[in-house]
Amino acid sequence: MNERDSEALAALLALSGYEVVEDEAAADVILLNTCAVREAAEVKAIGKARHLLEHREETPQLKVGILGCMAQNRGRGLLKNLPGLDLIVGTQQIHHIPEMLDQLFAQRDTGKALVELSSEEGSQNAISRHTPGKKPCAFVSIMQGCNMRCAYCIVPKTRGRERCRPLADIVAECRALAASGTREVTLLGQIVTSYGRREMPVVGGKSPFVQLLEAVAAIAGIERIRFTSPHPRGFRRDLAEAFRDIPKLMPAVHLPVQSGSDRILKAMNRPYTAEKYLEIVAMLRDAVPDICISTDAIVGFPGETEEDFRATAELFEAVRFDMAYVFKYSPRPGSPLDAAADDVPEAVKETRCNALLDIMGRHSLARNQSYVGKVEKVLVEGPARRGEGRLMGHNPGARKVVFSGGADLVGKIVPVRIDSATVTTLEGSLQLPLPS
Repeated sequence: MNERDSEALAALLALSGYEVVEDEAAADVILLNTCAVREAAEVKAIGKARHLLEHREETPQLKVGILGCMAQNRGRGLLKNLPGLDLIVGTQQIHHIPEMLDQLFAQRDTGKALVELSSEEGSQNAISRHTPGKKPCAFVSIMQGCNMRCAYCIVPKTRGRERCRPLADIVAECRALAASGTREVTLLGQIVTSYGRREMPVVGGKSPFVQLLEAVAAIAGIERIRFTSPHPRGFRRDLAEAFRDIPKLMPAVHLPVQSGSDRILKAMNRPYTAEKYLEIVAMLRDAVPDICISTDAIVGFPGETEEDFRATAELFEAVRFDMAYVFKYSPRPGSPLDAAADDVPEAVKETRCNALLDIMGRHSLARNQSYVGKVEKVLVEGPARRGEGRLMGHNPGARKVVFSGGADLVGKIVPVRIDSATVTTLEGSLQLPLPS
């Protein structure tokens, strides 16, 4: 979500005459778009901002701003830790930053920060611009905000209530991306499966979100569709069948579980049980037997016992997740639970975190090894991080694939035979001749 917001802002700044530079020392403006979901992300952002401000004597004209969720949550309080900050902008005002910067440069050195945290009707529609150039893959924001009240989560406070973009606008954005060479779009929202729930009717048993998937799939040039993040309560039969019936909808889904303990799920205010979650997984695998499933989980939630944790570990074994993001609970100021005791010792959190990652790693490796010897269709996204002449892309199941090939393949879907596998990566060989 932040990556998409940042790209849209960069495109707006370019229209206003700004240009991106590779070297921070050459910049007149450095903007940090922040996350507030975990404490570690805030610590990192504050440390980076402090470093920039402490070294500003080398570039006295430099304007430093903090944007996004941490800005929305902490507001003017950031100035206590970061005196000299020029700009603090919340999540619904990012599209106004070009004119804010014009104002800052016009007023010269007043030493006064510009702070804008207000909500704005229709702000979700402002996240629609993309930086120019051919991009094999692109993020498309379909909605902003969240109406859930998960006990640990600060997103409803920082992002506001759910606000959906018109379906026609989303389709037009995807069509323009296809015309510029994009082959895969990932639809984004705090809970994408809630899309249009209040604004659009169910048609033919299909939810507004499934209707959106079908509309994007009808766009010539778009070859692959993904989405993130959903909520388990948004999975009905129509969405499971969409994975079966829409060839462009890739067989990979991120399905956050958070815990396998019904007692902890209730304390988290997550409206499902472990049994219901497993039913959803079974429904998805009934529709697409080889679908790849990833998840989020929190360990060390207040009051989590060894028995609660074992329930989560057992669920990990039962589902055999292809990937999992496991987080150690940390209190988030402003969340519904921020006053609760953080009563699970850090060492216990670390042990539980590693245990879940070990389970996930074992199943992920087994899944990746099952690809060895098979030919996978890989959308080439660009050069791999390591190795001369090496390319990187993803197969339909969202597994990273690395192989040798020329730069002319970027943006194409090519056949790659998988030769070896690790927990995170498939290594392969390009299969010739390529399809015309």
